[in-house]
Amino acid sequence: MKRIYLDYAATTPTAPEVVEAMLPYFTDRFGNPSSIHSFGQEGKAAIEEAREKIANLIGAKQEEIIFTSGGTESNNSALKGVAYANQHKGNHIITTPLEHHAIIEPCNFLEKSGFKVTYLPVDKDGLLNPEEVKKAITTKTILISVIHANNEIGTIEPIAEIGRIARERDIYFHTDAVQTFGHLPINVDELNVSLLSISAHKLCGPKGVGALYVRKGTRMVSFMHGGEQER
Repeated sequence: MKRIYLDYAATTPTAPEVVEAMLPYFTDRFGNPSSIHSFGQEGKAAIEEAREKIANLIGAKQEEIIFTSGGTESNNSALKGVAYANQHKGNHIITTPLEHHAIIEPCNFLEKSGFKVTYLPVDKDGLLNPEEVKKAITTKTILISVIHANNEIGTIEPIAEIGRIARERDIYFHTDAVQTFGHLPINVDELNVSLLSISAHKLCGPKGVGALYVRKGTRMVSFMHGGEQER
């Protein structure tokens, strides 16, 4: 009996053209992109070309794209990176209970580290009212994180409106767009986001590859040390 796969919201098969494009970098063009010799520079050129393409897709600058191992790393980098870099300004984070575990768990971790997290209520459809965001903001709020579209029920949140609220109050705003990248139009300026997470495996790309958009000027620190491949 032929099996039918109906869970593309969880992951997708890697498209044949993607596999074909990647294969040379497993065999002939295998150089370390951090190396200065021709093999390395060939790999670096491919990475920078990919970085530029991702940036163009979301209306960002090439230098604002950081490659990661996937959505979980992107989300952890965004939340922990901004929280620890800005704790001199405040310790309050706003999010929702409908976030992916890759947001909820880092928030739990940050709470144990002394940060305060507010989980805003949503309606019966999982929709967040931007007015709830306004009411939750305090003088200590440094970060708001709201998922672009829920990974289980599909609710699309009013990200642009929430982003305007955050921008007017000089608060960093992150959205987890892993579920929407490649499926909905995304422009980081129109969405008013400071940070945005994406992952390749949701749209027929390879597993273990993601990216984090970080708007220029965003104050954050890295929670990983030792490698110099990314910014």
